[in-house]
Amino acid sequence: MAVASFPRTVAPLRILTAVPVCDGHDSAVTTINIELARHGLEVIYLGYHQSASAIVRAAIQEDVNVVGLSSYNGGHIVFFKEVADQLKKSGNGDIPVFGGGGGTITQADARVMKRQGTDRIYFAGTPLAKMMGEIKRAYARAAKPNAKFKGDRALARALTIAESGGKAPAIKRTGPAKSFVVGVAGPGGAGKSTLIDELTSRFLRANPTGRIALLANDPSHPDSGGAILGDRVSTIYAQDDRVFFRSLATRGSLTGLSAAAPAAIDILKASGEFDLILVESVGVGQESDPFRIFGKSPKLVDATLFVLAPYYGGLIQLQKIALLNGADLVALNKCDHAMALTAKAEIQARLNQNGKGQQLHPTTAAKHFDPGVDALFAAIAKLGDLPLSAGGEKACQMEVRS
Repeated sequence: MAVASFPRTVAPLRILTAVPVCDGHDSAVTTINIELARHGLEVIYLGYHQSASAIVRAAIQEDVNVVGLSSYNGGHIVFFKEVADQLKKSGNGDIPVFGGGGGTITQADARVMKRQGTDRIYFAGTPLAKMMGEIKRAYARAAKPNAKFKGDRALARALTIAESGGKAPAIKRTGPAKSFVVGVAGPGGAGKSTLIDELTSRFLRANPTGRIALLANDPSHPDSGGAILGDRVSTIYAQDDRVFFRSLATRGSLTGLSAAAPAAIDILKASGEFDLILVESVGVGQESDPFRIFGKSPKLVDATLFVLAPYYGGLIQLQKIALLNGADLVALNKCDHAMALTAKAEIQARLNQNGKGQQLHPTTAAKHFDPGVDALFAAIAKLGDLPLSAGGEKACQMEVRS
């Protein structure tokens, strides 16, 4: 069935999909994710083996229209109820839950689950076209201000309204923090999301009372308008309540960021809750400048981190990358790769040509407690004058040595 046969909403419907804890079967949900995006929905995929609390936290921060769960491990009656109960208990019971589980969820199970708060269950053999049509009709709704929303949900709704082109409600300042904003850019596959997650872990250890916000931009499909926003899959440390994580789709913006990104940054800064805000662009090309570090326009961020992997293609490619001229911080990630030694020398030589004293930070973000990531975080903290608790840095160093 053609995608065009389904009416498009003004703003794409946002759906969080996930697979419950103790369940590693993600082939079905991957198929559903692709189909949802093909029909114009924005899919925030959390991954498999996810706890109820992680799913609820993500649903609140992403301000999704609905949560869709794929369960094949046989614990569906208990797990779906737990997700629905936690949403209600946290004051976010307006977010419905639906799901499916092939042959593991019976008709009798489904009746019990509906009484416990699950909105609907899809069984094996349900045509995808029927499923897509019902999801769009049942769960599409306009995002409006809601005075009952508190905390992260209030922030999330303000971001949703800004994404939709509306005037976001004024954010009540609830914290004293002065935010330092770092834009993170680099080509696709450089490991930006994993590096951001490791930087998040350093922040959480170094500042036991502060909060950090992550804005992850992913591309919308130019045909359907849908998107698979998958940066949460790469995160471990975002499961902390002191982390606010929001996925943004570009929705036709060709800058490497959502058109709503500037407003989103302002909203997060205005809350006073976040000491550090990391903004990840989509994978950028050689002439990209997503954070406006060149030209006369005001910069979107306080500092820019450019991330490369060792397999960038050779010296001529380095010479073409404009962001290497203006980035405040440059990281060569995946330094466990065989090409890393040569890449370090070539990139540092390229930076030396700029005459700005730029230092290359070699990192291996896939390795926990990497000393290179420690040094990179220290450089960010110095630039941003980030508050560090007494003993915070020492505790971090002790953890690395262990």
